[in-house]
Amino acid sequence: MNYYTPLAFLLWAYVSLWFLISLFKRRNDVADVAWGLGFVLVAWTSFFLAGGSGTRGLLVCILVSVWGVRLAWHIHARHRGKAEDFRYMAWRREWGKWVYARSYAQVYLLQGALLFIVALPVLMINRSTGTTFGFLNGIGACIWLFGFLCESVGDAELARFARDPHNRGKILQSGLWRYTRHPNYFGEVVQWWGIWVVAVGVPGGWFSIVGPLTITLLILKVSGIPMLEKKMAGNPDFAEYKRRTSVFVPWVPKR
Repeated sequence: MNYYTPLAFLLWAYVSLWFLISLFKRRNDVADVAWGLGFVLVAWTSFFLAGGSGTRGLLVCILVSVWGVRLAWHIHARHRGKAEDFRYMAWRREWGKWVYARSYAQVYLLQGALLFIVALPVLMINRSTGTTFGFLNGIGACIWLFGFLCESVGDAELARFARDPHNRGKILQSGLWRYTRHPNYFGEVVQWWGIWVVAVGVPGGWFSIVGPLTITLLILKVSGIPMLEKKMAGNPDFAEYKRRTSVFVPWVPKR
């Protein structure tokens, strides 16, 4: 059987399970928790499916696991005790009687397809039989580490800021958030480019660039920054923060 076929079926079963969980919990934002964990599942499954050998494969599986588990736990903690995320609530109202069918298709099945595409560098690395730890592996791991620090530190700063009741209605403008309006999104994208650098060292690995390009496009143009900034636009402090602060890549604030 083709290497990619059982992985695709696994992802279909995985997202279908999370759809059933969403029906039980009556909230579609469980898909956000499923996102990171799905990469962990696919990474290790592909690793063992390909024979479970190779330094590069083991490296990226560990990196993906650290990222995916941390992200899933962070999102779970952020959602705990709160109403459904505003994006999913808006879709629920918009979809009306078609909410279940469209949720399954446009949230869960679509997420599974995107997850498969973004994970292509990992899948190609795991399929390779190389066992040496090359120069590109080290460079890619360093890029990934930089991105992981940006995302995890940015998330921690925002969580700490949000816990203080005195900050209600305010915008975080210190720490990493002084240099970019979305340090966590920037960090996530950088991590996937780091993994792609590792993939460049395997035969045909260049073609997996579609993975980091997809996550970059999603965050910059589709479901990440645009939706969040549309929500933030109602805050009176946002216009000045937006004028002064880089949208994505960290940079010195404008005067």
